[in-house]
Amino acid sequence: MKAFSMGESILAQITLILFLGIGSQWLASRLRLPSILLLLVVGFVVGPFTDHRWVDPDPLIGDLLMPLVSLSVGLIMFEGGLTLKFRELDAIGSVVIRLISVGALMTWGLSLLLARFALGWDWPLCALVGAILVVTGPTVILPLLRFLQPTRQVASALKWEGIMIDPVGALLALLVFETIHHGLGEHGAQWTQFPTYAFMGFFWTLVIGGVAGCLGAGLIYYFFKHHWVHEHQQTPFALMVAVSAFTLSNHFQHESGLLATTLMGVILANQKQVDVRHVLEFKENLVVLMISTLFIVLSARLELATFSALPVLGTLGFLLGLLVIVRPLTVWVSCLGSSLNRSERLFLSWMAPRGIVAAAVASVFS
Repeated sequence: MKAFSMGESILAQITLILFLGIGSQWLASRLRLPSILLLLVVGFVVGPFTDHRWVDPDPLIGDLLMPLVSLSVGLIMFEGGLTLKFRELDAIGSVVIRLISVGALMTWGLSLLLARFALGWDWPLCALVGAILVVTGPTVILPLLRFLQPTRQVASALKWEGIMIDPVGALLALLVFETIHHGLGEHGAQWTQFPTYAFMGFFWTLVIGGVAGCLGAGLIYYFFKHHWVHEHQQTPFALMVAVSAFTLSNHFQHESGLLATTLMGVILANQKQVDVRHVLEFKENLVVLMISTLFIVLSARLELATFSALPVLGTLGFLLGLLVIVRPLTVWVSCLGSSLNRSERLFLSWMAPRGIVAAAVASVFS
């Protein structure tokens, strides 16, 4: 059989990624399974779990891999923001605020301690892992909500948390990583500088990401309202503005682009002067393609040696601790004084799956 040339090999891998990604999404819908399960299994099979890597993302895409992953996540967050309505916060607004603030800090701190005592890792690595685990993400939450159909309050709380906590977790992970990278993790006493460093990071992310998101949403709103963009060009125009806002925001403050695109989506979703439903419909189709591709690509990058190096009992204890200690405690504190009943709080306690956003954030530090 004739061997592929370099150009043909690249084309074959790209085709295989698209075929397996979309095919897995379709098969999962037919089998009524979460698509993430099939996507991860397929990614492992064509990547690290076979002698011949059918998909090898790093040589295939090279230095473009991480920028493309980052940009794709930004667009996924834009689409997620377009699904958020302020009216959903009527009864659970305080719960959402606590989940993405106090809850995020609790998840980080408890996950950090759990990783230290269950896995025995160094404190800096535990801090980074804990920060990454703050991120949940809409790519798994939203399909599960459609499948499980919980009460309106629970669904709204999980959707808002899953989308709004991603910029928080991504920035926290970046701040921890940079703290370690600049040597602050070498001596425990130097971590006393981290709160000030983190506060300034979050402050400038809110300012720059907020300004970029508002300007981007305002630009789309103004152009659409005055009919300066033909209807068939409105979706590509919105895509262009979202990409520009994401890139410019990240240029001035690392990881603020996620906040910018999320805020853009939220603003556009809650104004009533301009119809953006067609933009959302296109973005939903685009996001399916991006999620399918990203799960295959990122899972194919994993190495078997990484799994074999983990202690079996420690890993099981760590995962169990996340499920029965970290998440329930976080939800219990966040729901204090809310109208959610016991069964609704219990449902929230068991729902914090990590999706493509968490995987993408983790891949940045791999």
